[in-house]
Amino acid sequence: MSKKSASKDPNPENFEAGLQELESLIERMEGGEQTLEQALKDFERGVELTRTCQQALQGAEQKVQILLQKQGKETLVPFEESASDENLET
Repeated sequence: MSKKSASKDPNPENFEAGLQELESLIERMEGGEQTLEQALKDFERGVELTRTCQQALQGAEQKVQILLQKQGKETLVPFEESASDENLET
């Protein structure tokens, strides 16, 4: 197998690129045709990408909060996934 994860930048250029790379890693790992060493490298890269994507999402949430505060809406209501939303993924 190719070593795509070794040639990638430590931080993807944007959230979408990071998410796409993470999805690719998951597909490759779920295929089960990797060596243990490559699977561990991909897992490690997946952890890095997950952290990077989470940081990007947190940054976006902070920007939304700032924009809402400037408009006089000081609080965000936490998203609660409804039962109908959960069934969409199955």
